[in-house]
Amino acid sequence: MTPVRLPSAAWQHADGLKRILAALDDAYGGPRYVGGAVRDTLLGLPVTDVDIATALLPNEVINRLEASEIKAIPTGIEHGTVTAAVDGKNYEITTLRRDVATDGRRATVAFATDWHEDAARRDFTINALYADPKSGEVFDYFDGLSDLKARRLRFIGDANQRIAEDFLRILRYFRFLARYDGGQMDADAIQACAGGAHGLTALSRERIAQELTRILSLKDPVASVALMIANGIFTPFLPELSANAANDLQRLVEREAQCAQPISLPARFLALLTRDIVAVDKVAARLKLSNKMREGLTQRLRANVPTPANVRAIAYRADIDTARDAAMLYSVEANLLECLARLEQWDIPTLSIKGGELIAMGLPAGPLVAKTLQAIEAAWIEEDFPDAARQRALAIQMVNAVLLEKT
Repeated sequence: MTPVRLPSAAWQHADGLKRILAALDDAYGGPRYVGGAVRDTLLGLPVTDVDIATALLPNEVINRLEASEIKAIPTGIEHGTVTAAVDGKNYEITTLRRDVATDGRRATVAFATDWHEDAARRDFTINALYADPKSGEVFDYFDGLSDLKARRLRFIGDANQRIAEDFLRILRYFRFLARYDGGQMDADAIQACAGGAHGLTALSRERIAQELTRILSLKDPVASVALMIANGIFTPFLPELSANAANDLQRLVEREAQCAQPISLPARFLALLTRDIVAVDKVAARLKLSNKMREGLTQRLRANVPTPANVRAIAYRADIDTARDAAMLYSVEANLLECLARLEQWDIPTLSIKGGELIAMGLPAGPLVAKTLQAIEAAWIEEDFPDAARQRALAIQMVNAVLLEKT
């Protein structure tokens, strides 16, 4: 049988990568490209990260890189991973491994020189493809090429066993399913994910949040998320899931496409959850989301339902992204496009009137100044942020009203 060869792609011709490969040349058939770079090149997709597998031990990898004046970073040396930094790009280099013990959260590994053993410990057949940088020959130990052609996502070996080794593979399965949608569904894999979902409670919340973020950041994760909901995948770690989560996410994703809006992670998170600030904040705390994300979720929930009349006021009190997301999530269809248009190329203005000006107009210094400024600001917002001349007119009007009331 004629061997499959990796098509030529721009990433393969980087000078830094060539230097790394030359430094790691060995007698075991390596180094080889592995995983995503091979998979996506075969699919004709762009490649951003290049992983390299080698039979060389981590210390030998470091020594060889440094001898070639390539920066070596021991990013995960206990698991055999060294990062080579060259020409402003990082390449992960991992020594061939075999699992010694697993507990559903992490694996104890031993280093190996057998490529089949290394492939056997990987999650999916399409991720266990290797390619020789010199000849381009693709090495496929578990029929990953057939699965790739069929757009079929399949665990290597027994799905239940692979999940028991690391329960995060459940979320990875649905992420890859969302990314490579359109192929044959593997019923055994879905059943194994559903059966192992209870094991997600054993994982750190950071790992769960990272995978969930990756899923929601994909162009169209709706079908995959719906499948997760139907199979109880969210139940162990996200009981706040809305009863309409799948439909709400679908509606948001469709609006993003129709309105040519970028993917918003806060909006997609909120599409899944009940519209309850306390519940959403619990989710943010449990998943240990960043303070910025946590605050962003709260701001979007606190916003009024955007209409063309109030959407700029929402942006003024929060920011443009919050107002845009609130419109995408909560505006009625008839108002959505106009809400977005009112935010397009609009810079949030600043009220130019200051307390000193009010005092110069005759207002006595003290708490009354702040109260009057608030009233001026409210009127300015109500009038849709008029220019400085109108702001001054509003200030004069308010000050006169206050002074008249005091007399």
